[in-house]
Amino acid sequence: MTPLKQKELFLIAQSMLVKAYAPYSNFQVGAALLAQDGSIHTGCNVENASFSAGICAERTALVKAITAGNREFVAIAVAGSQGAPTPCGVCRQMLNEFAPELIVIWGTNENQLQATPLSHLLLHAFGPKNLI
Repeated sequence: MTPLKQKELFLIAQSMLVKAYAPYSNFQVGAALLAQDGSIHTGCNVENASFSAGICAERTALVKAITAGNREFVAIAVAGSQGAPTPCGVCRQMLNEFAPELIVIWGTNENQLQATPLSHLLLHAFGPKNLI
């Protein structure tokens, strides 16, 4: 994935920050998930007064992609209102189900991006192959 494509995906993730519902943490997160077919699925975090009932931006994007019929993914960009977040452990596990080598892109802005395979963020992952 070229640096220009990474920037484009990150900017889409960043545009989702305004849609986030984060009244408790005040930490908005946006995500943009690139499917193998070229489609992009977006998400934002949605918090809940019962904290564990909330959902992260990355899982929102993944669920939207799955319901749209996509199951193969190339990259995900994550943007935050504060700092440069990477997917949490639950999100890493969910993404691993479909794309262990997914490229994860994050940064404080589109000119300071980092990218790494999901497998480097989720070492010794448990996935579908472990159930065979």
